[in-house]
Amino acid sequence: MSCYRLLLAVFLALSHLGSALAADKTPSLLVMGDSLSAAYGLNLDDGWVSLLARKLQAEGSRWRVINASITGETTAGGAARIDQELNLHHPQWLIIELGTNDGLRGLPLALARDNLDRMIRAAKASGARVLLLGMRIPPNYGADYSEAFQTLYVDLAKRHDLPLLPFLLAPIATDRRHFLEDNLHPNAAAQPLLLAHVWTVLAPLLKPGTVGRPR
Repeated sequence: MSCYRLLLAVFLALSHLGSALAADKTPSLLVMGDSLSAAYGLNLDDGWVSLLARKLQAEGSRWRVINASITGETTAGGAARIDQELNLHHPQWLIIELGTNDGLRGLPLALARDNLDRMIRAAKASGARVLLLGMRIPPNYGADYSEAFQTLYVDLAKRHDLPLLPFLLAPIATDRRHFLEDNLHPNAAAQPLLLAHVWTVLAPLLKPGTVGRPR
């Protein structure tokens, strides 16, 4: 190999290394949720998570948003995937929006609590901080079940000292105009409202100095 080619090869290798190191320094935010975060029935770009990514980009933020939400996901599915997602993306923040499908199916809330607890602990062990998005469900399985479902998120947030948005759908829950025909999933017009609601809690967390080890 000529001297020129050797120098060129070294230069290209250093360039790739520099790009990789720069990518590693880009802070990332991982969202693990169900259909409410996976933009069910909509173009993915219209969902609140994609709107969040565009908002951060428009503001000149370096945060990279990764949406690992899956329609129909339960807390068991999230707990089964958490290690893989953390190892793949190495996020600084994890947003957990799960539990609705557990509640709508009447699954044991103790199991849902254990699954979410496992996700939180795994995130903290990896160095990621956690924002918990809570939900509420109709009293199909009785008032006691619905109330216990709601307090599940409050209890987890207190136990792990996490920031909590108590009810993701609060801005739209009582207005059917913001839902698809199934009356369960938010439509495209509702997505900016959901983002604005999440942003009230998330924005202070993403300020300079918040990247690092969990509380």
